[in-house]
Amino acid sequence: MQYTTLGNSDLRVSRICMGCMGFGDPATGQHRWTLGEAESREIIRYGLEQGINFFDTAIAYQNGSSERFVGRALRDSVKREEVVVATKFLPRTPEQITSGISVKQAMTQSLNQSLRNLGMDYVDLYIYHIWDYNSPVIEVLEALHAAITGGKVRAIGISNCYAWQLAKANALAGQEGLTPFVSVQSHYNLIMREDERELFGLCAEDNIALTPYSSLASGRLARPANTLTRRAAEDDYAKGKYDKTAEQDRVIIDRVAELARRYDVSMTEVSLAWLLTKTTAPVVGATQKHHIDGAVNAVKLQLSPEDIDYLEACYQPHALTGIMAQNSPKTKDTKQVWTR
Repeated sequence: MQYTTLGNSDLRVSRICMGCMGFGDPATGQHRWTLGEAESREIIRYGLEQGINFFDTAIAYQNGSSERFVGRALRDSVKREEVVVATKFLPRTPEQITSGISVKQAMTQSLNQSLRNLGMDYVDLYIYHIWDYNSPVIEVLEALHAAITGGKVRAIGISNCYAWQLAKANALAGQEGLTPFVSVQSHYNLIMREDERELFGLCAEDNIALTPYSSLASGRLARPANTLTRRAAEDDYAKGKYDKTAEQDRVIIDRVAELARRYDVSMTEVSLAWLLTKTTAPVVGATQKHHIDGAVNAVKLQLSPEDIDYLEACYQPHALTGIMAQNSPKTKDTKQVWTR
């Protein structure tokens, strides 16, 4: 395993981040394909043995059971200071807004619940899960800064935002003496490359770490097209992200398979080796040990410039999907709020 510093923070992370959305009680959340605690614990322990020290979860994953499974597994397997744990908080709910609960109150309540779920005194990276168009971002920044000064958070990240939102938020943080975001977690992979237009330039300029999710496009970049799996059959959210562009994406998936055969490696290794040339630490979900093996092996695989060009040549522009489409300003009857 290789390690790197996460943006402008002092967090030292493995080049592969284990995504933990696949861990959690399948009876309590929106996903039916997640692993129970015993299976989750086995995968987490195996990841640790392979050198992974960076784990990403969220309070929203299976109603907090992902955090609980991850926390218990890590506490039983490793010293707290040897791992980097990231979790996420959601914007205020309409009910919280109506009830007059402030941004800081809502975030503090969520953070404290996450710490209870994890069984930890602090999180290393606390991530703003979805941009809140109904709350002044200065209040989000102030709440996060208070969590850092209070010792409950070491660094902050953001997910599912536009480049201009991240740029303005960090500029506001600098102006007000608050903590800036050091990482961004967005939807990026070989068949979803829209962030190259704006976000990548900003992150390179300001040394903001890129930790993309859906690194393997919910498994589509890890297996030949039309391969049937349990997740492929049951994950309606992933279908919504990728089914509409399946035909145009197929040629890229076929090229991944071709290079995998040429190098006698897995498609996972090729897809992630490409992604590792672009980002800091991709978030890779794992529900089986061979998923971890593929991710770890990808760190060692060196693609040639010709390979990279071959994989990228057939990409066509994609519309926003998933969270970004659902939370776009075009779908919200709101105006952007920056200050109180």
